[in-house]
Order: sequence, then structure tokens, then C-alpha cells
Amino acid sequence: MSAVGTPLSDAASRAALFAPGGASRLVVKVGSSLLVAPDGAVRRAWLETLVDDLAQRRAAGQQILLVSSGAIALGSRRLGLPKGGRASLEDAQASAATGQILLAGLWAELLGAHGLTAAQILVTLGDFEDRRRFLNASATLDRLLQLGAIPILNENDTVATEEIRFGDNDRLAARAAQAGRADALILLSDIDGLYTANPAEDPEARFIETVPDIGAIAHMASSASSSGMGSGGMAAKVEAARIAHVAGVPVAIVAGKPDHPLQRFAETGRGTIFTAPDALSARKAWLAGRMQLLGRLHVDAGAARALGEGKSLLAAGIVRVEGGFRRGDAVDVICPDGRAIARGLVGYDAADARLIAGKRSDEIAGLLGYAPRSAMIHRDQMVML
Repeated sequence: MSAVGTPLSDAASRAALFAPGGASRLVVKVGSSLLVAPDGAVRRAWLETLVDDLAQRRAAGQQILLVSSGAIALGSRRLGLPKGGRASLEDAQASAATGQILLAGLWAELLGAHGLTAAQILVTLGDFEDRRRFLNASATLDRLLQLGAIPILNENDTVATEEIRFGDNDRLAARAAQAGRADALILLSDIDGLYTANPAEDPEARFIETVPDIGAIAHMASSASSSGMGSGGMAAKVEAARIAHVAGVPVAIVAGKPDHPLQRFAETGRGTIFTAPDALSARKAWLAGRMQLLGRLHVDAGAARALGEGKSLLAAGIVRVEGGFRRGDAVDVICPDGRAIARGLVGYDAADARLIAGKRSDEIAGLLGYAPRSAMIHRDQMVML
């Protein structure tokens, strides 16, 4: 099987992965450029067709989680702020505070017309990065779905700053798929999927139907958003697919601009599908999806091979330490060619890690003045990427 562009057998089988019969629990992400027109007005007629699609899926027994952008765009129009409310952090936060009420009310109204209950959940990066808060969010999502509600998640931009943000709702949607134990994720986009190059700039760009190996296509994704309204672009969607991948969740990037986008996808199968392997354990999937990383441990070739064989990371194999982490923080492990090959919860503070890097186990106690831990990162606290 080739790494890029391998089609599933036909349109029906492609869409079936995301249909009620193939995914009992589905996450759908809606971006700002789909929900809000360039002048800041809601694309209400289009949104009504999407809600029709959602209602049909709910009637067929599929549980739905929505991740919806749009609060800043809506709020900036109401407040009369320039640059879509993104001229400053303060403007963005004020726009989010104002627009989130409008956004939640809009979803509640349109879903309510179909007899469906909307439930608003605002999250920050820490709600999914901290293990206890992640489990709390997971339990809340599960209960709402059991009760027949449709949770609508958005980043809490009123309080989030650059240091504690997802940065885009594509990655939030992937983490929500993990927390909500979803079976599939659909990212509605302003283009119909992933191409070998930016199709707006390269007429030779080829459409990619299926991606079984995310590592093979990471360089193809553009960070530009064609609307100028969103914050992620295709690069964020590829990263979202990677986060979902480790949780065993297939992802589809689908054109969202046409009316009835979910129905259209079900009928045509048009979109880029990132297939998924069997999921890691819940804890390791959470760890692999961590976005707030506080350091990097560079290792030699021998240590990289050992990690690939399922062994723990020992201090002897570390050649360089980066970051200001503390024991228990998440760090990446970097192999000699510069790739991140593993992610784990480190067993030492950064200062001690630098002190013992490259040292044998029998040397460490003398350097630290206390009995060393069994590993820099124990294999039970690590996941290969």
C-alpha cells in the first residue's frame, strides 16, 4: 500500500466509516469561514442545511459532538471592532465574550427546531492537557451524549492566551474525539481535502483521497487559511489527524461550503480520509496527543533503537537536554536526524537531567547525591510517535 493517495474501494465505503452504521459517535468540526460570512453575518441558510444533516444522523442513532468556531467573528461584528476582532488580544477576548453568547444561542435555536438539545462546553488547553481534568471532561461529554444532548465545544478565547491555547479548533476537535471516545471525526473545510501542493498556487496539485501514513504527508500541508478568518489552515488539520490517529479515530477533511455538507459527503465520498490503526491505550493516546510540551531530550542512535524495541529511556543515551521542565512534565524524544520519535513524562527536573545526560546508571547516584530513578522516561510513561 502506498503512503499517499490510496483510495478506499468506492465512495460508499469511504463515507461508511463516518456514517451512523460505521461510527456510533461522531465529532463534526465547523470553522469560522463556514459559519460566518466575510462581513461578519451568519450564513444562516447554509447552517440550517448542516443542522438538517445533523438531525438526520441523530434520528439514525448517531451521537454527535460539535466543535464550533465563530465566536470572535460574531462578537467583533456586534462590537464594531476592526480586523475581525483580532487587532489585539484584548479585542479578541472581548469579541469572544460577546460572540459566544450569540453562537450558543444560534446553535440552541436551530437544533431546538429539530427537537434536539444543545449543551455548551468552553475549554482551554489545560482542560485536555491535565490528566484529571481530561477525565472530568470525558465523563461530562459521555453523560451529555447518554442524555441525548449535542455538546458544542469551543475554545474559551475570553481567558485563553497564546501560552495556553489550542490555537485552532481542528486540534481541539481531535482532542475532543479522544475525550468523547468518538469513533470518527469530520473536519468541514473551506476546500475539499488535502492536495500534494496548494491548489490555489499550483495547477499541478493532485488531490489525495486516502492517507494511511501521516508522516509521509506532513510536509504538504499549508498553514494558510483561504478565508483569512480561521486560525489553522491545512497544517492544523493534518496535526489534528495525527492526534486522532493514535486514538484509533479516522478523520475526514470534507468540503463544508456547499449546502448539506454531511449529506453530500455521504453520497459522494469526496474528501481526504486519514485511516486509523487500532487505538493505543487510553492513557497513551492522551499522552501522544499532548500539545503543551516543556522540553526535548535528544538521544543517540543506540537509544533510539532501544526505544523502538520497547525499552525505557536511560540517561546514558541522552546527548542534549532542552527546556525548563520539571519531573512529570511531558517532553519529546528526538532522534539523531531531528525527528520526534517518542513522547513521555520525564522522571527528572531539567537541571538534574542535564547533569546526568550521557552518564551510566552507576555514575548517577554520585552526581545527584541521591538514589537515581530507574529511567529518564519509563516505558510505561512513554508512547512512540
